[in-house]
This record gives sequence, structure tokens and C-alpha cells, in this order.
Amino acid sequence: MSEGDKHGKLRAEPFSFRVSNDRKVFIQWHGREVLVLKGQKAEKFIARVSNADARQAQFLMASVTGHFKHGTERSK
Repeated sequence: MSEGDKHGKLRAEPFSFRVSNDRKVFIQWHGREVLVLKGQKAEKFIARVSNADARQAQFLMASVTGHFKHGTERSK
């Protein structure tokens, strides 16, 4: 996939999102809601994801949620 996803976790496209009528962005990971963006953060996300392909969108959602491991962490 990419050097940021060494274990291929994003290959399965675990993230999805939807935009509500009031421009809130709901980001889900494996169908579970993990983050809601609103205001300027939502608008920035919408602008960035509208120009992204599927792989880039997965990386963007992983980055925005902040809790997703990208495969570069050490195992315990």
C-alpha cells in the first residue's frame, strides 16, 4: 500500500464518513462512529476528501481521528 500503512490495515477501507444536512461530518471505523467534525474542521475535511482518491481518503480519515495506528508503532 504505502509506507504509512506497512501492515495494510487501510487496504480493507475500514473508515467511512457521511455529511449531514447541517454540514457535520460523521466518521466511522468498521461501522462505529468514532468522530464528529463540525464548523471549520468539517469544512476543511470536506474540501480535502472531495479531491482525494479512496486510498488518500482512508489516510485522511485515519489522520483526522488521531487514534488509529498506522503500522509504525512498536508491538508490546
